[in-house]
Formats: sequence, C-alpha cells, structure tokens
Amino acid sequence: MSRATLYSNGRLVTGDQERPSAAAMVVTGDRIGYVGDDATARAHAGADAVELDLAGRTVLPGFVDGHAHVVMAGEAQLRAHLTDAADLAEIQRRVAAWAEDNPGAPRVLGRGWLFDAVPDGTPTRQMLDAVVPDRPVYLDANDYHSVWVNTAALAELGVTRDTPDPAGGRIVRDADGEPTGHLEETAAIGIVWPFLAETNSDADRDRALDTAIRAYLSSGVTTAVDMALDEHNLAAMVRAERDGRLDLRIVGHWLIHPQGDHAEQIERAAELARTHHSERLRVTGVKFIVDGVIDGCTATMLKPYADGGNADPIWGYDRLAPAVAAADAAGLQVALHAIGDGAVRIALDALENAARVNGPRPRRHRIEHLEYVDPTDVSRLSELGVTASMQPVHADPAIRDNWAAMLGDERAERGFAWPEMTAAGARLAFGTDAPTAPHPPLPNMYIASTRRSALDPELPALQPHLAVPARAAFGHATADSAWACRAEESVGRLRAGLLADFVVLDRDPFDPAALLNARVLRTVVAGRTVHRTP
Repeated sequence: MSRATLYSNGRLVTGDQERPSAAAMVVTGDRIGYVGDDATARAHAGADAVELDLAGRTVLPGFVDGHAHVVMAGEAQLRAHLTDAADLAEIQRRVAAWAEDNPGAPRVLGRGWLFDAVPDGTPTRQMLDAVVPDRPVYLDANDYHSVWVNTAALAELGVTRDTPDPAGGRIVRDADGEPTGHLEETAAIGIVWPFLAETNSDADRDRALDTAIRAYLSSGVTTAVDMALDEHNLAAMVRAERDGRLDLRIVGHWLIHPQGDHAEQIERAAELARTHHSERLRVTGVKFIVDGVIDGCTATMLKPYADGGNADPIWGYDRLAPAVAAADAAGLQVALHAIGDGAVRIALDALENAARVNGPRPRRHRIEHLEYVDPTDVSRLSELGVTASMQPVHADPAIRDNWAAMLGDERAERGFAWPEMTAAGARLAFGTDAPTAPHPPLPNMYIASTRRSALDPELPALQPHLAVPARAAFGHATADSAWACRAEESVGRLRAGLLADFVVLDRDPFDPAALLNARVLRTVVAGRTVHRTP
C-alpha cells in the first residue's frame, strides 16, 4: 500500500457544495482520501505520511477546459503567432520571420490573424506573395473558421477559378472570378485542413500533442474536452496513452462533416466510444458545426448583419435533425457549434426533435459558444437540459470591435450573456476553444469575472453587468465542465473518493487585481505532480 501524502496548512477551494473550503487534504495513490481540517487530515494520513506544507497557498480542482482542440493547440504553439499583430505590415513581418527561421519547412504556417488587422478585412494572396512568393503559406484565422493562403498554396491545393464552393463554405473570389486566397468555413475545414493533415507525419502530431500537454498542465488544466477529434489526432492520443505520455485527461467529440454519409460517421463515433473509455482518454460524443462566426459574417443570424447580409447554416434543420436524433439514439453526447441566434435556434430545435423521437433517456447534450442568443431561446436550454458551453476569452474587449461592428446594433450589448444562461436554470461550462484563444484558464477567469481584457488590461470593462462572480466562474471551469463531459464522479472537485487532480497557485485567485499575475506552482494528476514551478 502506497504512503499517503498530506497537503497541510492550505486554503482549499473545493468546488464541493457539501464542504466548499478546507485547510488540508490527504492523497493516497491516485485518489483523494480526505478533505477537511488539519488535525483530522493528520490522523487520516498516518504517521508515515509525506507532508507538503502549502504555506497558506490556494488549492483548486484541476481545470477542465470545456472546449479545446488539443493537437491543434500544440500545433499553434509551433507556428507564427499573429493574434496581436496590429496591421498588415506586422503580419507580413512575422510571416517572413517565421519563414526565415524555418528554412527547411516545406510550408510557412501561422495562426491567429484578426480581420481588424487586414485592410478592409479582406485578406488576399498577393499580400502574402509579397513576402513569401516561393513557398506555400497557410494562416489560420483567429477563430479557425477561415484560412488565408498565398498563390503557391492555392496551386498545391488545386484550387482554381473552376473549383466549386463546398456545401457550407466559400472560396472567396475577386471580380474576375479568381480565388483571392481566403477560404471560409468548409472550404477551410474540408479542403485545407485535410490536405495539411496528410502532409503531417505521426511524429509531427506526436510533437504537437506533447507540446499541448505541457502547455495545458503548466497552466493548471488537467482535463480537456477535445471538440474536433479525427483519425489522425485520436491515433496520436492513443500512442501517448500507450507510451505513458498522456498526463492530460482528454474527453473527445468526433467531428461530423456535412459532406458524406452522416450515418456512417455517427456509427464510427459510437464504435470509438465503445473502444476508448479509459480514465485518460475517452470518446464521449459527436460534434456538429451548425454555423460559422460573427467576425466573418458566417454565423447564422435571425436578423441580417449591419451590412444587410446573412449566412446560411452549414447544417440546416432538415439535415441536422435526423443526424442529431441518430447520435442521440446511439447514446452519444451531442455538441453543436452554434454562434448566431439563428443557428442556436436550429440546434435547440434539433435537440428537441431528438428527445421527441427517441423518448426519455439520460442525456447531456450541449451547445458550443452561443455568442448571441435570442432572449426567447435562453429558457429552452434549461427546459431541454442543454449545457451552455461558452468561452469568456472570446469576449475579451481587445478583440470585440469587429464583432460588434458586424452586428451593428443593440445585439452587441447582449453578447456573451453568461448570467442569462444560469438565471434561466441552464448548466454553464467554461472553456477556452484553444487555439482560437489562449489556453491558460486564469485569464479566462479574469475576463469572466470582470469583463475586462486579459490582452490589454488598460481597456475599460465591456458590459460589466454580464460578469459572473469569481467563485462561480471557477466553478463553471471545474465542477460544471466536469459534469458537462460526464466526469463529475472523477474530477472537477476536491472530495474524498475522486481522482486527485488539483493545482496550487501562488496567490489569491479571487482578487481580480492579482489574477492575471497568478502562477501555477504545482499541477497534480492522479496524485502525481506533473508540473512544478520552483
């Protein structure tokens, strides 16, 4: 029997309603044995326990990132970073610098550009040709719903003026009908991403996954819900688990593409759910991308954008409803990307139809993002038992100008209305959607509890009345996110019998002024320290 470890003299914020705070905790093996006062903890641990004095530091449950793209987050760490590039000249400088620093790379890769930084919000291949004319360039937008490429990339993709737009996507073209180098939605996801995936090796994906694992653990995330699993990425996770490298718990949703037979894809997801259900790697459901994003005017709205346009859904109700019903009948969790209020309504209608068709059964379906929801649909989340899975980092005031301009009216004042969800009785789970946003959870908590910017803290709060109390925000990022991925009996709280996944911080995380500077001193997964900051 392994010796117990006593964590004493701390400030434990447990996330457990029965005992919300404590001073000590005992860990035996991979489980929590006791949470409570110091004296009782010592008696429970025994005389031969290893003691770690927390010196008054704060201990929290390990964060559960409710919406992530794990391998992609690792890949993003290895590419040119463009999110804080303020204009085209800076984007070009960074792309050229990455190309120079990686002379042997067959392609120049970057991520995170914002529409605000591009002249007229219209990226073109010529802008990239000007700095890298000889190698293909691929730049994912910050929201990962479009890709900006140069002429060489279009050539190797085989995209020409005669290439048709895929269903749910667009190859942007100039006045002469030539591709501009901007590919939106399924043109990015269905053309560019599969091509790049085939050019990557298993070693490339293993490196990206290892990079992501280190990044998540060092920031205090112990579980991540991956929202776009495919064969390549899942295989990398399986290899990591087999080799003992998977210190991060991953719960996966299989991405269902609008092209092809949805029944075959759902059956594949069900097969994987039966096969992969360990404590470290579990396939739990499927993911549908119902619409796009507000920044690119590809999200589906009930009323037009400021310019009078709108966007059709990627999955209309007539196609989505039977697919969701089939996934629900197979016992899979359904996650629906829906950002615009039109797409949210379609998603809710499809989930309501599944409940009607399949009858009563245990369900934990969820809608992802919900950046703008029509007031009449908020109550339906609770009525249907649907989790609102949202990402405070997407509400950072530093990146909201274009978002608000696209809506152009009072709708922008109700964006990211987290308190409305909980007030209506819905479960709210927080994540980051990394790599569309930074992966560390503490800035996520700062934005959630203040509505201020983690990227530029000097900016004033934006819609401060929509902030959530700090303790509630932490709960949405731990216990609620664990519940939303069917893991509440394992992680998300500090409670006897649960897995010993927790983090130690160097300061009070409930002080907004200190939160952005707080450091993760220790991350523990299954009782073992997997990250430590001296």
